[in-house]
Amino acid sequence: MKKRFSIANRVFKGKDLTNVDSHTIHYGNIIDPNTDELIEEVMITVMKGPKTFTREDIIEINCHGGMVSVNRVLQLILREGARLAEPGEFTKRAFLNGRIDLSQAEAVMDLIRAKTDRAMNVAMKQMDGRLSELIRKLRQELIETVAHVEVNIDYPEYDDVEEMTHDVLIEKASYVKKEVHKILQTAKQGKILREGIATAIIGRPNVGKSSLLNKLAHENKAIVTEIPGTTRDVIEEYVNVRGVPLRLIDTAGIRETEDIVEKIGVDRSRQALKEADLILLVLNGNEEFTKEDAALFEAAAGMDVIVIVNKTDLDQKIDMEAVNQAANGAPVITTSLLQEQGIDELEEAIANTFLTVNSILLI
Repeated sequence: MKKRFSIANRVFKGKDLTNVDSHTIHYGNIIDPNTDELIEEVMITVMKGPKTFTREDIIEINCHGGMVSVNRVLQLILREGARLAEPGEFTKRAFLNGRIDLSQAEAVMDLIRAKTDRAMNVAMKQMDGRLSELIRKLRQELIETVAHVEVNIDYPEYDDVEEMTHDVLIEKASYVKKEVHKILQTAKQGKILREGIATAIIGRPNVGKSSLLNKLAHENKAIVTEIPGTTRDVIEEYVNVRGVPLRLIDTAGIRETEDIVEKIGVDRSRQALKEADLILLVLNGNEEFTKEDAALFEAAAGMDVIVIVNKTDLDQKIDMEAVNQAANGAPVITTSLLQEQGIDELEEAIANTFLTVNSILLI
């Protein structure tokens, strides 16, 4: 405490910060104590522990937003004996001082890294201790059950103690197991919200894969032409679809080719297919269902797949019965990316594949 207030008082021309009330703001100037040069006009906030995030004394200096003024104040403070905080140090101190538990500390990082409003809301709930409270309740339930068993063993003559029969013990253990299973079930959804869904867009050349990426990203990220094989390499882009973060991977059209460069792109596409959490398999509705299309379905077998039959603005030549059979229950969405038809249905299908209403409970 003494060092923090000593440094602040040396550079702040205004009230004596050691004598002010906690959680108050004070107007004044930052000056260079060696030259009396005016550095910046500021507002200083004094917050004394333990009623702070870290449970330690904190002094905040609010200056004008320009980079030059901020850097001048920062350099002066460092020269006077302060140091830069390490990444995550405030959260670390809050954890070590018992202000937050480990799950809340993790939630702080989730909040910082949140890519969507839904991810931010979930992180805020975890920071508020929702997950910690559920775990504490389950732990208490187990402790009480064990204590009850011990009382029944050590003091069987007590009539006012509920008898812990085998059936009652099984019932309590089953309840805790069920609740723990619920928590674990949300872990995958929590990972999705934090890191995004690795989503590979696959299909034969010129079926509309790059157009799909551009529509979901709402900007032209990939080059679109009528020439098959335009996309030679994997293109990645983060997008937000109905609150679900997607890491879209636009792949080169998968086909047999003698072009060395395109072949490298196809190999990378196959690798992206193996590592993806979700597959957007794009077909051309203006062409027949081919053996290459069938091979893509086989390659994506056992994975979460959404089938997109594109180019519905053209004459439909594809056999939809064959598509539905190959999809084997996976969602089939028809689109005309050129005319922006079917995008809403596709986004809804993506969201429903991983998240349902009221499914995000904890993480």
